[in-house]
Amino acid sequence: MSRHHLDDIHFEEEENEINLTPMLDVVFIMLIFFIVTASFIKEAGIDVNRPDAPVTESKPEKANILVMISANNEIFIDRRLIDPRAVRANIERLHAENPEGSVVIQADNKSANKILVEVMDASRSAGVYNISIADRR
Repeated sequence: MSRHHLDDIHFEEEENEINLTPMLDVVFIMLIFFIVTASFIKEAGIDVNRPDAPVTESKPEKANILVMISANNEIFIDRRLIDPRAVRANIERLHAENPEGSVVIQADNKSANKILVEVMDASRSAGVYNISIADRR
C-alpha cells in the first residue's frame, strides 16, 4: 500500500466522528432558558396570612363529660347505663383522658334530686369541680 492510500483511510475515520460541541451548546442554551422562565412562573393560588404563633400539636377541644339522668333515675355516661356506685370511677377515667373537660349533668325534669346530688358528689370526689347542670326536656 502506498503512503497516500493510508493517509486517505485516516482522514475518512476523522470525518466520520460526530462533533458534539454544537449539540452541547444547544443543550446549555435550553437549560438557561428553562431556568429563567421557571423563575417567572407564578403559581395560581390564594395568599393566606398565617399567624406568627408557633404551631403546636392540635388537641381536641375541651371534651365535656356528659352525664345524663333519665326520668327513671338511671345514670348514663357516654350513652351507657352506669351503676350509681361506678359513677365516680367513670368520671375519674374520663377526666384522666381529658383534664381540661368539665362535667355536664343533663337531668330529666322527673328525676329525683337525690340522684343529681349523688352525681355531683361523685364528680367532686373524682377531682372535677367544674360542674354544669343542663335541663333535659
